[in-house]
Amino acid sequence: MKRREFIMLLGGGAAGWPLGARAQPLGKVPTIGFLGPTTPWAWSGWVAAFVLRLRELGWIEGRTVAIEYRWAEGRSERYTEIAAEFARLKVDVIVTAGAAVVAAKQATSLIPIVFAVAVDPVATGLVASLAQPGGNVTGLSNQGTDLATKKLELLREAVPSLRRVAIMANRGYPAAMLEMSEVQATARTLGLDVTTLEILQAEDIVSALEAIKGRAEALYVVSEPLVSTNRIRINTVALAARLPTMHSVREYVEAGGLMSYGPNYPDLFRRAADFVDKILRGAKPSNIPVEQPTKFDLVINLTTAKALGLDVPPTLLARADEVIE
Repeated sequence: MKRREFIMLLGGGAAGWPLGARAQPLGKVPTIGFLGPTTPWAWSGWVAAFVLRLRELGWIEGRTVAIEYRWAEGRSERYTEIAAEFARLKVDVIVTAGAAVVAAKQATSLIPIVFAVAVDPVATGLVASLAQPGGNVTGLSNQGTDLATKKLELLREAVPSLRRVAIMANRGYPAAMLEMSEVQATARTLGLDVTTLEILQAEDIVSALEAIKGRAEALYVVSEPLVSTNRIRINTVALAARLPTMHSVREYVEAGGLMSYGPNYPDLFRRAADFVDKILRGAKPSNIPVEQPTKFDLVINLTTAKALGLDVPPTLLARADEVIE
């Protein structure tokens, strides 16, 4: 969905959200607390899919439901602050993703929490099991670690001469480190040499990429809020270093990355609205099974490939769900 359509859908002023709310009076209608780990700009299409599905289910923002938006802008310390605020406001349900789910769960054991995206909700302790989550948390798993092997294989297919790969991950984000470990293990089985880049803040990105000059032939980027917020910077520096990049999310490729493979995120957020609908109609999150992606997208940026002097094999292009030119 185009950003202009998103702005029209949400009523004009939505694109100007800072960290705070487009507030609605609490208590008159059910209230959703939406904790965005990154920025409104980064998540515009995903939020639009969520709000559109709510509308289809009869939940119209400002009329039959209120949505309080808060944005952490890639700063993990904000997760706890925002989650605590939603607990004080006594919203009816919290919607979020990734590591922010942990902060929400720590802030309240009573308010239902729906995650639109979580890497491994069982391993990270968010739910007891996929079939019976227990507690106040449920949602959709994105199978991040399970897809690591597939993404690395696709990267090698795009770059047949690949022998040395660098992996960038936020060491302050546990799920990112899990995926990095999986990629390392896969790389060894494929006979690839691996260099790891562990970042903790935006200021680490350029120096980390400069440190691998001449030591890597491609870059595997582990997606999470810090990386998402800085995806243009990462792709710009990687392109200057002539490093093809593999991502998990289409928007990273739109921002100049070479390719991505992963769940269709607008679809995940659309389905998250179904979870919210069930909860607002009386269902308990403990009894709503965690679901997994059903749509996966392979996206390739031919403009970036040409800038890198890379000829993407026609067989790979033929399998792509989207080719950006």
